[in-house]
Amino acid sequence: MSYAMRNPGALYRQTKAQGSVEGADRHQLIAMLLDGLVDRISQARGHIMHRDIPAKGVAFAKAIGILGELRRSLNHSIEPTLTGRLDALYDYITRRLIHAQLNDDLRALDESERLIAPIRQSWHAIRGEYLAEQGRPQAVKP
Repeated sequence: MSYAMRNPGALYRQTKAQGSVEGADRHQLIAMLLDGLVDRISQARGHIMHRDIPAKGVAFAKAIGILGELRRSLNHSIEPTLTGRLDALYDYITRRLIHAQLNDDLRALDESERLIAPIRQSWHAIRGEYLAEQGRPQAVKP
């Protein structure tokens, strides 16, 4: 058995991501999921274009898994109309991604990305409000 590092960059990214998750609040975790979803959709597009079937499967599985986590994170007792719409949107995007995977449909990927973009942008935009509700100051960006 070899213990040599095959890809130190991947190990660094994994360690960095793990540290980010461990120190994240609820708002940051959802932001990471939304960012990760967009990244996985982009990766899936590249794998379709390069005909890398195993990598395509991994990217789609991760994207669909992220959508499942986003759906599970919804608190339907708060703003049931909004959370119901988000749940339906996440379900629809999941179905579009399955279609894209089975049919190598780049337009379905584009649609999925277009649908999640305003949710992602809005989530990032409300960070200050979330921190104010928690009674914490917003970090100043350099």
